[in-house]
Amino acid sequence: MTHKISLKNMVFYGFHGVYEFERELGQRFFLDVDMTANLEKAGKSDQLEDTIDYVAVYNLTKNIVENKRFQLLEALSYHIADEVLRMHPLVEETVVRVRKPSVPIAAALDCVEVEAVRRRN
Repeated sequence: MTHKISLKNMVFYGFHGVYEFERELGQRFFLDVDMTANLEKAGKSDQLEDTIDYVAVYNLTKNIVENKRFQLLEALSYHIADEVLRMHPLVEETVVRVRKPSVPIAAALDCVEVEAVRRRN
């Protein structure tokens, strides 16, 4: 039985970007983390130890976004996805979406979004 746990529209302030001013001034980033797993045991037991602790995933994501620095959103999203798989052995697949609304380009758009999909081997 497959289940999906999602954390949607998390907002963090980080210092990521190709340009030096992005890494100095920082900006808001919006993230989603989706995790797919067989959580039948949790459905039957109603116990936290049988599922994915989404508070721990939130804290992991917050720590990475706010305390590490990446030039590329691709690297940021990949790193989060990889750490989610490492932290939670129940997770079979994770999808991490990072949205950056304040992109330094002369264009009218809501944001730039990068999505990383990682599957357990």
